[in-house]
Amino acid sequence: MDLDEFRRNGHRMIDWIADYLANLDQRPVREPVEPGEVRAKLPDQAPERPEPFDQIAADLDEIVVPGLAHWQHPGWFAYFPAMSSPPSVLGELASAGLGVQGMLWSTAPAATEIESCVLDWLVGAMGLPDAWRTTGAGGGVIQSSASDSTHAALVTARERCRQRTGAAAESMVVYASGQAHSSMEKGARMAGFGHFRPIAADEAFAARPDDLERAVAEDRRAGLAPAFVGSTVGTTATTAVDPLRRMGETARAEGMWHHVDAAYAGSAMICPEMRGHQDGLELADSYTFNPHKWLATNFDCSVLWVADRRPLVEAMSITPSYLRDAASESGQVIDYRDWQAPLGRRFRALKLWFVLRSFGLEGLRAMIRTHVGWARSLAERIEAHPRLDLIAPVPFALVCFAHTAGDEATDALAEAVNAGGRSYVTTAAAGRRFIRAAVGSTWTTRAHVDRLWDEIAANAERM
Repeated sequence: MDLDEFRRNGHRMIDWIADYLANLDQRPVREPVEPGEVRAKLPDQAPERPEPFDQIAADLDEIVVPGLAHWQHPGWFAYFPAMSSPPSVLGELASAGLGVQGMLWSTAPAATEIESCVLDWLVGAMGLPDAWRTTGAGGGVIQSSASDSTHAALVTARERCRQRTGAAAESMVVYASGQAHSSMEKGARMAGFGHFRPIAADEAFAARPDDLERAVAEDRRAGLAPAFVGSTVGTTATTAVDPLRRMGETARAEGMWHHVDAAYAGSAMICPEMRGHQDGLELADSYTFNPHKWLATNFDCSVLWVADRRPLVEAMSITPSYLRDAASESGQVIDYRDWQAPLGRRFRALKLWFVLRSFGLEGLRAMIRTHVGWARSLAERIEAHPRLDLIAPVPFALVCFAHTAGDEATDALAEAVNAGGRSYVTTAAAGRRFIRAAVGSTWTTRAHVDRLWDEIAANAERM
């Protein structure tokens, strides 16, 4: 494909994407595909000879789209949003076209400096501690997911604990709410920690700081080394908010690393009225949130900030001779390879830069507030319905509810909504089964939320 063909086919693909998005509401949220059905349409071996692009493009419609769950569908209320937007897609396209490898400042100066600048912008936009800017002691880096960000924080905490106490990783302890994302426990296991302690949750599904304090005291008496506390702003199941200040005070008093996971809810912090949920953030050592969930930026784009970048860089940095150069040795630049596990990295900041400039903070705040308003309106309808129970508070845009007849009726209600094909929700359990409806797809409107409610109410009456 020469550049003239690339130009023609590139225009064609943008048209295809625009048509796909424009017509999503006419498709079911999840295509009726069976396991192995997509693979059966593919040849057993790669083609020996070049195929025309016309055939490749046609297979998007014949093979790819009929085998998808459409995460950008306006009826998508499942899991958390995986937002995208036209500016983000164009930023991703530009990044792919540039094809830079941003492992060192010298291999991609613009990629490095735009990333550090954009993340410094967000420190101010989200009301985060000023020390987290790259102009201070800390700084931010874009990882692929919150799981990667949490793993980086865990590795850094392990090394800091080893240096401070001489303890082996096998005797170190990680603490996090039993409602925390599974990446906390998985990351602790991958980083070699010997112990993971789930902390009990209260009636609002937030971690109990007294349980944390009790667990730390018991582990110290047992000769173990408390090393890491993970707090969450917006847990996966219910968007509960842990008491950051109390947990941060305990972490600091005990010499532990305090990591805050705000993967979903962090985006809401661009709205000043939401920032009460992060009281005590100045006591955190690291913080992560995913613009690819609720800030109109397509996957993958997870931000990790640290209050002090030195422990992170010391834990991650290995510098063979072929990665040494004058810029790095000068100490005047950031080499983001030292802020993550992989050596290589894409120009992820470009799409986030496009989004922030295209929407403006004003536009992003309006989007978040709209989604929160729609979710709270849905919650009010659920509370007023005689056959539905609201399971958890609605601090953001996730609504958790159950059928009053019990778990079987709740599961049947979710299945009935999903079977309709116009909306898609998920279920979870925390003492009882419940349905999760996350408002926040890029293309969702108030009419789609109203349609979801109509489907819930009509099916609830039949259960």
